[in-house]
Amino acid sequence: MPAKLFNPNSEDPFVLSRSRIDNFLECRRCFYLTNKVGVARPPSFPFNLNNAVDELLKNEFDIYREKGEPHPIMVENNLKALPYEHPDLEEWRESLRHGVKRHHKETNLILRGGLDDLWINTETKQIIVVDYKATSKKGEVSIDADWQISYKRQIEFYQWLLRGNSFDVSDIGYFVYCNGISEKDEFNNQLEFKTKLIPYKGNDSWVEPTLFDVKETLMQDSPPEAASKCSYCAYVKKTLMI
Repeated sequence: MPAKLFNPNSEDPFVLSRSRIDNFLECRRCFYLTNKVGVARPPSFPFNLNNAVDELLKNEFDIYREKGEPHPIMVENNLKALPYEHPDLEEWRESLRHGVKRHHKETNLILRGGLDDLWINTETKQIIVVDYKATSKKGEVSIDADWQISYKRQIEFYQWLLRGNSFDVSDIGYFVYCNGISEKDEFNNQLEFKTKLIPYKGNDSWVEPTLFDVKETLMQDSPPEAASKCSYCAYVKKTLMI
């Protein structure tokens, strides 16, 4: 159950995370039940290996941040950038407790999200949003699959949050995508990765209208219809027919 449910009579801002907004875009009924009724979706399995890769990448980029030098992947891709140094960076990375926050006054919603990293373009001085991804698949990694729309929205949402905090943010963000290599004869307590830097030009224009839809949905007296492709709602519906 969420720490706090939406109360239409309260004047206090209601806090929503990036993942909750993604939940809204997937299924408005699930979103309503979670945030107004207190019936959340079952939790997903933790991606412990992915989280470990995230932590190691953060540690690695922090080394170059402290040195004030470009990371080798920036040099390899002819990117004029450096890891961005800011006293609030660690807080912005804490998705469960802090993250980057922005108050949307028109809806009285506070939006927040924990980002992976920020770089700075050394020529334009614009901030670059960076997200780490890890997988293991044959062939090249990409962000072209239909289900990866959530990855793209993630970059755009962070861009929107930072712009609301008076940062000059580049439209171009990057995915540091690590692909685990499984075509090896032995494990030997080592998992090797091939890392690819994937640029993505974000467009955060969807965020504002989505927030108005979110607020309108929360103000309803009853939950909306389930999304046609929501497996959670489909499961509940079928179990009720038994």
